Amino acid sequence: MRILVTGATGYIGGRLVPRLLDRGHDVRVLVRDPRRLRGRSWQDRVEVVVGDLEDPASLEGIARGMDAAYYLVHSMYGGSDFARRDREAAEHFVEAAREVPLLVYLGGILPRTEKGPQSEHLRSRAEVGRILREGLPGTELRAGPIIGSGSASFEMVRYLTERLPAMVAPRWILNDVQPIAVRDILQYLVLAAEARTPHGVLEVGTDPLTFRQMMQVYASVRGFRRFIVPVPVLSPRLAGLWVGLVTPIPNSIAMPLVKGVIHPVVADTERARELFPSVEPISYKRSVELALQRIETGMVTTRWSGALGNGDTFEYEDSEGIVREVRTRKIAASPRAAFRAFTSLGGDRGWLVWQWAWWCRGVLDQLVGGPGLRRGRRDPRKLSTGEALDFWRVEALEEDRLLRLRAEMKVPGKAWLQWEALPEEGGTRLVQKALFQPSGLPGILYWYAIFPIHAFIFSDLVDAVGRLAEEEEARMAEEEQADEAAGAPGGTA
Repeated sequence: MRILVTGATGYIGGRLVPRLLDRGHDVRVLVRDPRRLRGRSWQDRVEVVVGDLEDPASLEGIARGMDAAYYLVHSMYGGSDFARRDREAAEHFVEAAREVPLLVYLGGILPRTEKGPQSEHLRSRAEVGRILREGLPGTELRAGPIIGSGSASFEMVRYLTERLPAMVAPRWILNDVQPIAVRDILQYLVLAAEARTPHGVLEVGTDPLTFRQMMQVYASVRGFRRFIVPVPVLSPRLAGLWVGLVTPIPNSIAMPLVKGVIHPVVADTERARELFPSVEPISYKRSVELALQRIETGMVTTRWSGALGNGDTFEYEDSEGIVREVRTRKIAASPRAAFRAFTSLGGDRGWLVWQWAWWCRGVLDQLVGGPGLRRGRRDPRKLSTGEALDFWRVEALEEDRLLRLRAEMKVPGKAWLQWEALPEEGGTRLVQKALFQPSGLPGILYWYAIFPIHAFIFSDLVDAVGRLAEEEEARMAEEEQADEAAGAPGGTA
């Protein structure tokens, strides 16, 4: 089949595309910025068309010649007007894809009650499904929490359970929900297109269980004991803020996830099982085991943060003996400007924020025999692989893309600080990583002792580097204009 996929850079779309290719289908992907496909193993196997669902003029001909299309786009992280944006994007797609004989859309299971606060995001996704079904022949798959390595729902359960041996939680964690393994939802998506027949709304999922049971099952798989006490006083907002604090999932995502389970969300899966009997959804426990296996072996192909667009993200991970703090920012600057910004740090310029803390760390390092900050840097603008930079060593350097520094200060372990500049939708995704490999118990104690201040320093640092990059972009534009003026007739050569 010839299949169009929207949302190919997202969590589900990034896993669906290679499955379709492996089954022999010809795949066309709609992206706003084709550079977002860089590094994906299937990049050269797909046809790429550039378009923006919020810009109808850019969508002309996107579905021409297609046998089916997937709509895997939503503005979950798009601010307070996300519902309007979702609605307009769906309407634009319907107009641009009138000739498609089959559309497959992934939505969410709706609660069976209208009492109490409702999830605006679930309502929005249901509205998008209605617009798509009324405009195009289609199948809407409705799923609950998707459990797989890198999924937001799995990460929320994982971090809450890993970090909190005991917790009080809202009483509605006793509500039933119906999760589904990512491999099962991918099977349903593939078969829904290959059926070549619109089936309307189909609800899918494995056996229902409560959200508390989801955490307890995760704990049992990891060999933990966890005590979870439901209380009636935590509002959805407070619970969402708590999830955003305890886990690396930002509040913009935590809130919709929490509000999505404040009512029972149980699927009627009978019709889906009749239409696609070859799909036998695995248990929630098995999906957790498989997700953990993929994380342990480094086989996480997509993550929830991959589709964040303009949002800032934070990720904390302790695995394979290395602790990672990853912060990203979307900045209005080119990768070249970002590269020039983060390669100018250190030496006389310093480290932009918390200068007194960097100075104190340098003095302490000198007192225990380390280099401290006295080595400075060779050149205020240029770096080379292998050279010293304060108490760091340049370990990796890729022009306009990457800088990785290895710590040579005295620490009970190994430490790195890295920046990447990744093109994204007319700007750059600035990625800052702090990595530490502790050496025995002293290394672990050292890390947790400095983690609280690191949380402030590294968060402020990535913001400062982003601002410096945007200033660098403006400076580069001025230099370019000056060069053009100098080379113009009547100018000074």
